[in-house]
Amino acid sequence: MKTAVWRGLDEPRMEIAYVESWERAHGTQIGVGYEVRWQLEGPTLRLEHVGGRRIELELGEADFFDVLASPFFNSLPAMRDGLLETGPAHDYTMSFVRIPELTVAPSRQRYEPLGGRTVRYSSDAFEADIEFDADGLVTLYHDYLERIA
Repeated sequence: MKTAVWRGLDEPRMEIAYVESWERAHGTQIGVGYEVRWQLEGPTLRLEHVGGRRIELELGEADFFDVLASPFFNSLPAMRDGLLETGPAHDYTMSFVRIPELTVAPSRQRYEPLGGRTVRYSSDAFEADIEFDADGLVTLYHDYLERIA
Protein backbone atom coordinates (compact mmCIF):
# COMPACT_ATOMS: atom_id res chain seq x y z
CA MET A 1 0.00 0.00 0.00
CA LYS A 2 1.24 3.49 -0.88
CA THR A 3 0.51 6.53 1.26
CA ALA A 4 0.51 10.04 -0.20
CA VAL A 5 -0.06 13.43 1.46
CA TRP A 6 -0.82 16.70 -0.35
CA ARG A 7 -1.28 20.29 0.81
CA GLY A 8 -3.16 23.11 -0.86
CA LEU A 9 -1.21 26.00 -2.36
CA ASP A 10 -4.17 28.32 -2.89
CA GLU A 11 -5.92 27.79 0.46
CA PRO A 12 -5.44 25.78 3.67
CA ARG A 13 -6.29 22.12 3.05
CA MET A 14 -4.65 18.71 3.16
CA GLU A 15 -5.38 15.23 1.94
CA ILE A 16 -3.97 11.83 2.79
CA ALA A 17 -4.63 8.84 0.55
CA TYR A 18 -3.92 5.16 1.13
CA VAL A 19 -3.63 3.49 -2.25
CA GLU A 20 -3.90 -0.30 -2.56
CA SER A 21 -4.49 -0.05 -6.33
CA TRP A 22 -6.08 2.36 -8.80
CA GLU A 23 -9.41 0.64 -8.04
CA ARG A 24 -9.08 0.39 -4.24
CA ALA A 25 -8.07 3.38 -2.12
CA HIS A 26 -9.30 5.53 0.73
CA GLY A 27 -8.45 8.93 2.06
CA THR A 28 -9.31 11.98 4.13
CA GLN A 29 -9.45 15.59 2.99
CA ILE A 30 -9.39 18.39 5.56
CA GLY A 31 -10.14 22.00 4.68
CA VAL A 32 -11.16 25.08 6.58
CA GLY A 33 -14.23 23.94 8.49
CA TYR A 34 -14.68 20.46 7.00
CA GLU A 35 -13.37 16.90 6.95
CA VAL A 36 -14.39 14.51 4.19
CA ARG A 37 -13.51 10.82 4.11
CA TRP A 38 -13.71 8.82 0.88
CA GLN A 39 -13.38 5.18 -0.10
CA LEU A 40 -13.06 3.92 -3.67
CA GLU A 41 -13.89 0.27 -4.37
CA GLY A 42 -13.96 -0.32 -8.13
CA PRO A 43 -17.10 1.29 -9.57
CA THR A 44 -18.32 2.45 -6.12
CA LEU A 45 -17.30 5.61 -4.26
CA ARG A 46 -18.40 6.32 -0.69
CA LEU A 47 -17.98 9.76 0.85
CA GLU A 48 -18.72 11.12 4.29
CA HIS A 49 -18.69 14.74 5.40
CA VAL A 50 -17.75 14.04 9.02
CA GLY A 51 -20.65 15.06 11.24
CA GLY A 52 -22.91 15.47 8.22
CA ARG A 53 -23.96 13.91 4.96
CA ARG A 54 -22.90 10.53 3.55
CA ILE A 55 -23.29 9.38 -0.05
CA GLU A 56 -22.56 6.27 -2.07
CA LEU A 57 -22.09 6.59 -5.82
CA GLU A 58 -21.90 4.13 -8.69
CA LEU A 59 -19.76 5.09 -11.69
CA GLY A 60 -22.54 4.42 -14.19
CA GLU A 61 -21.94 6.10 -17.56
CA ALA A 62 -19.05 8.28 -16.34
CA ASP A 63 -15.46 7.45 -17.25
CA PHE A 64 -14.11 8.13 -13.75
CA PHE A 65 -14.97 9.73 -10.42
CA ASP A 66 -13.44 13.12 -9.63
CA VAL A 67 -13.55 14.66 -6.15
CA LEU A 68 -12.88 18.39 -5.85
CA ALA A 69 -9.37 19.14 -4.54
CA SER A 70 -8.42 15.44 -4.41
CA PRO A 71 -5.29 14.78 -6.49
CA PHE A 72 -5.70 11.00 -6.20
CA PHE A 73 -8.59 11.09 -8.66
CA ASN A 74 -6.47 12.91 -11.29
CA SER A 75 -4.22 9.83 -11.37
CA LEU A 76 -6.98 7.49 -12.53
CA PRO A 77 -7.25 8.56 -16.20
CA ALA A 78 -3.51 9.26 -16.38
CA MET A 79 -2.67 5.70 -15.35
CA ARG A 80 -5.44 3.81 -17.16
CA ASP A 81 -4.81 5.54 -20.46
CA GLY A 82 -1.02 5.97 -20.29
CA LEU A 83 -1.06 9.77 -20.27
CA LEU A 84 2.32 10.29 -18.61
CA GLU A 85 4.15 10.35 -21.95
CA THR A 86 3.48 12.52 -25.01
CA GLY A 87 0.36 11.57 -26.95
CA PRO A 88 -3.09 12.71 -28.03
CA ALA A 89 -5.45 14.51 -25.68
CA HIS A 90 -8.26 12.50 -24.09
CA ASP A 91 -11.74 13.79 -23.29
CA TYR A 92 -13.69 12.34 -20.37
CA THR A 93 -17.01 12.66 -18.62
CA MET A 94 -16.41 12.53 -14.88
CA SER A 95 -18.81 11.97 -12.03
CA PHE A 96 -17.69 15.12 -10.20
CA VAL A 97 -18.23 15.49 -6.44
CA ARG A 98 -18.16 18.97 -4.89
CA ILE A 99 -16.57 19.18 -1.46
CA PRO A 100 -17.74 19.72 1.27
CA GLU A 101 -21.36 19.71 0.03
CA LEU A 102 -21.11 16.21 -1.49
CA THR A 103 -23.17 17.21 -4.50
CA VAL A 104 -22.59 15.32 -7.75
CA ALA A 105 -22.77 16.40 -11.39
CA PRO A 106 -21.24 15.29 -14.70
CA SER A 107 -18.11 17.22 -15.68
CA ARG A 108 -16.41 17.30 -19.11
CA GLN A 109 -12.64 17.21 -18.68
CA ARG A 110 -9.67 17.05 -21.02
CA TYR A 111 -6.27 15.54 -20.20
CA GLU A 112 -3.53 16.46 -22.69
CA PRO A 113 -0.23 14.55 -22.23
CA LEU A 114 2.76 16.91 -22.53
CA GLY A 115 5.48 14.30 -21.90
CA GLY A 116 7.81 14.01 -18.94
CA ARG A 117 4.94 12.81 -16.71
CA THR A 118 3.07 16.12 -17.13
CA VAL A 119 -0.55 16.48 -18.23
CA ARG A 120 -2.44 19.66 -19.10
CA TYR A 121 -5.85 19.43 -17.43
CA SER A 122 -8.79 21.55 -18.56
CA SER A 123 -12.47 21.81 -17.73
CA ASP A 124 -14.64 24.71 -18.87
CA ALA A 125 -12.43 27.83 -18.56
CA PHE A 126 -10.02 26.29 -16.02
CA GLU A 127 -6.63 24.94 -17.13
CA ALA A 128 -3.56 23.76 -15.20
CA ASP A 129 -0.56 21.50 -15.66
CA ILE A 130 -0.32 18.47 -13.38
CA GLU A 131 2.97 16.64 -12.72
CA PHE A 132 3.09 12.97 -11.67
CA ASP A 133 5.74 10.70 -10.15
CA ALA A 134 6.84 7.42 -11.76
CA ASP A 135 4.09 5.59 -9.84
CA GLY A 136 1.40 7.88 -11.28
CA LEU A 137 0.64 9.94 -8.17
CA VAL A 138 0.34 13.71 -8.46
CA THR A 139 3.43 15.57 -7.26
CA LEU A 140 2.43 19.09 -8.32
CA TYR A 141 -0.86 20.54 -9.52
CA HIS A 142 0.40 23.98 -10.54
CA ASP A 143 -0.89 26.84 -8.35
CA TYR A 144 -3.29 24.44 -6.60
CA LEU A 145 -1.58 21.71 -4.55
CA GLU A 146 1.63 19.78 -4.02
CA ARG A 147 2.61 16.41 -2.63
CA ILE A 148 4.57 16.63 0.61
CA ALA A 149 4.91 12.92 1.48
